[in-house]
Amino acid sequence: MSKVVEGLRYSEDHEWVKVEGGTAVIGISDFAQKELGDITYADLPEVDDEFAAGEEFGALESVKASSELLTPVSGKVVEVNPDLEDAPEKINEDAYEAWIIKIEMTDPSEVEALMDAAAYQAFSEK
Repeated sequence: MSKVVEGLRYSEDHEWVKVEGGTAVIGISDFAQKELGDITYADLPEVDDEFAAGEEFGALESVKASSELLTPVSGKVVEVNPDLEDAPEKINEDAYEAWIIKIEMTDPSEVEALMDAAAYQAFSEK
């Protein structure tokens, strides 16, 4: 069974969001990293790039597949995890510690549309 962390919000695309004030810290779930297998490359956006909720902001490549990353909330990228450029496998080691981007949200209410941990657990077990 995949690990799900309480206190985060989750999208149907298996991204998680941790809200820190007006900033959304975004990563992929443990379920998603297990589905991908060994991640070998992270294609990430630049700081100041802007995205609408549901838009592709990057991709992860693994030995098995390439997977688009979709932002669960709208806003501007304020930080990109520098560790992932040289060590994308950190996502496999701990998907909840290895965040991918931080976004300054333009509409924090979008978080309310995302699943809580219990709902995501049920969703990912289907």
